Amino acid sequence: MKLTVPTWLTLLRILLIPVLVLVFYLPYTWTNFAAAFIFILAAVTDWLDGWIARRYHLYSAFGAFLDPVADKLMVAVSLFLIVQDTPTMWMAIWAAVIVGREIAVSALREWMAELGQRATVKVAALGKIKTIVQMVALSCLLYASTPGSQQLSDIWMGRWVFVLGDWLLAIAALLTLWSGIQYLLAAWPILREGEKKTVDSSEQPATISPLTTRE
Repeated sequence: MKLTVPTWLTLLRILLIPVLVLVFYLPYTWTNFAAAFIFILAAVTDWLDGWIARRYHLYSAFGAFLDPVADKLMVAVSLFLIVQDTPTMWMAIWAAVIVGREIAVSALREWMAELGQRATVKVAALGKIKTIVQMVALSCLLYASTPGSQQLSDIWMGRWVFVLGDWLLAIAALLTLWSGIQYLLAAWPILREGEKKTVDSSEQPATISPLTTRE
């Protein structure tokens, strides 16, 4: 298996996940800035590996599998850290919507791939807008995080950045829900047709070969 430059960048993004967790819990005043920086760096590598793959045609099956996995892991871990830091009902709801949608759409894509219709649930423009809003929201909330004894008022523009991130995360969750419904509506006719074929084939009586019949 040959590792291309985009795949190396994707692997770097995965390696940044434990670094993000470690930095987030360090008992220093600069950890919020460092955590936000690590997340932004991961987001930049996400854009960069896609650009390099398209520009220089460095595609690979392993890279195509690993890239969305790395994205979802980074987003999920960041959401867990943010909810732990700000354990409010709404923050937990937004996180649950985003993580739940990612799991559901991943399962939907896998099912459509088995039916040979993976292109039906490809990333749309709304999904890209959702991703941008989500990345900005998580960057703001990681910056406004207050691990240890640090207070929100101790962070430069901490309260304003937190409010911005909170609202953007709510918008991202709604966009996530909307795009997830669009994916489902696009795939629904094919899923129904596939289910119908499965039911029809299971209802057909099994044929018995004359060589195996017994009198």
